[in-house]
Amino acid sequence: MRKLLSAGFAIWLGLFPIVATAQEPVDSAINARIRDEGLKRSKVYETFTHFTEVIGPRLTGTPAQKAAAEYARDKLKEWNVPNARLEPWEFGRGWTLEKQTIEMIEPRYMPLLGYAEAWSTSTAGEIVGTPLMLGGKTAAELEPLRSKIKGAIVMSQPIQTVFEDKDRPQPTTAQGDVPIGQPRHPVDQATRANGQALTQMLRQEGPGVVLRTSMGMHGTMFVLGRDNGANAQPSIVLAAEHYNLIARMIQLGVTVKLRVNLQTRFYDQDKNSYNVLAELPGTDPALKDEVVMLGAHLDSWHSGTGASDNADGAAVAMEALRILKTIGAQPKRTIRVAIWSGEEEGLLGSTKYVERYLKGDDKKSEREKMSVYLNIDPGTGPIYGFYMENNEAAKAIFDAWLEPWRDLGMRRNVLPGIGATDHLSFTRVGIPGFNVVQEYSDYDVRMHHTNVDMFERVREADLQQNAIVLASFLYHAAMRKEKIPFAKPATSSTPGP
Repeated sequence: MRKLLSAGFAIWLGLFPIVATAQEPVDSAINARIRDEGLKRSKVYETFTHFTEVIGPRLTGTPAQKAAAEYARDKLKEWNVPNARLEPWEFGRGWTLEKQTIEMIEPRYMPLLGYAEAWSTSTAGEIVGTPLMLGGKTAAELEPLRSKIKGAIVMSQPIQTVFEDKDRPQPTTAQGDVPIGQPRHPVDQATRANGQALTQMLRQEGPGVVLRTSMGMHGTMFVLGRDNGANAQPSIVLAAEHYNLIARMIQLGVTVKLRVNLQTRFYDQDKNSYNVLAELPGTDPALKDEVVMLGAHLDSWHSGTGASDNADGAAVAMEALRILKTIGAQPKRTIRVAIWSGEEEGLLGSTKYVERYLKGDDKKSEREKMSVYLNIDPGTGPIYGFYMENNEAAKAIFDAWLEPWRDLGMRRNVLPGIGATDHLSFTRVGIPGFNVVQEYSDYDVRMHHTNVDMFERVREADLQQNAIVLASFLYHAAMRKEKIPFAKPATSSTPGP
């Protein structure tokens, strides 16, 4: 009897992997073809290099962003990917930096490391003067200085003492709960109130140029911006070390003179920005109208070339679709890739897409055709897994698809979700959406939204791995009998990129 039980148990153990595989099939043959194409005949580095080196910064609304979108569309057409197209949506004014000089000329000469904020206006030619230190003052302390603001070089923040010195934890290296997203530095209410009072005063009095500091270290600057319309002013972010040097010299009674010249240009003839879309049509009569989608954003900030945020992701998404087209994949569902614009200004491109095609009671049937949305954005390096948005049913599926890629660096999918990436545009209307987990070493401290987010931050081997993994996940999602299950996101969002 014991021998019979042992034999039966052994048979059961032997059958178990087959049962598990039957529940969530993994097509090893298609994976082998994806791997071969993605490693031996990759085009991803060529695409990535064109975005960063040939086109450069791709601020939303600018000619460069449109040129990058047109290049992406044309490259997809060259690869014979069907229906590659641009989809315009109204954004507003574009902006470029045309000229910038910022230097200390007294008591000694020193070029200063700085970068204009996006949508800054021009200075009235060259300004030479002693900077007026207003940062950190209360509303009562600011009032006697009001008459000195007009036309002046204004330092709008106190000496920078808090720095961005920690990257977010890597959630795939340990089991259990791991904090998700970048740590936030708290801002006390008094500091916030003082800053609001100063902002209001600067709007009223019209400084010649506003100098700000950054939380970056070692000359790294986080440089963003927004279009303030009629309230826009000339504004330059200085490296913290240089800003602090000037501030300390003023504290010590040293007479400092700066020379500043900032010239910018606004683009308001074409107020559109452009998403890029392309797809492999589904082949199954019953499932071909359902969609499996992958997205990344092509727009960037302007002080670097947006290599890790997110030229790499855009190139990878295109490459995943190229791989599937080249190997002759015949997905049951339609596989669609979207290259978004306007992500940096608030997920605008993906939001506009969702509003146009998926949001509202009248688009319920279209939402029901969306199987899953995958996104690649924050981070660099290999794809380690996915943030699963607390969707345990989807995680079990993704876990099966992850296994064949452990040799290329995949580790595990993590149950929590992540905020502030384009997948949120889809999850908000009830579509399952997931973002990849990548490497964050030096990402938050050195790369994210900085002047050093450049070509050197990204490796060709990682781009190839990313494209291979995503091509496999897209294909398997498109071939499933059922759509990916949806789990309603938690009401409290986790910190984002």
